[in-house]
Amino acid sequence: MIHELRIYYCAPGRLPALLKRFEETTLQIWERIGIRQKGFWTVAIGDNSSAVYYLLEWESLAELETKRAIFASDPEWIEKRAASEKDGPILTHVQNIILSPTAFSAM
Repeated sequence: MIHELRIYYCAPGRLPALLKRFEETTLQIWERIGIRQKGFWTVAIGDNSSAVYYLLEWESLAELETKRAIFASDPEWIEKRAASEKDGPILTHVQNIILSPTAFSAM
């Protein structure tokens, strides 16, 4: 099992649009495809208060690559992503980290 930490940095004022897109669109498409999210976070105290952090769980890098490709080419995702960005881009950049648990991790 591997975990993927993704950090989405929002354009000024666009955090509500990103949260809405995850809640109303992305999560339903992920469920259909079989992408497993472990949690989402925003920053309550600290730097990057316009960022969203989330964790995905994968059986392997092969599963990650396969399901990411399916998601990226999904017609519903393409259409709804474009609609969510009609007022301009939501993200300025994305950070992607594949995590490996330590020997003493509770995971």
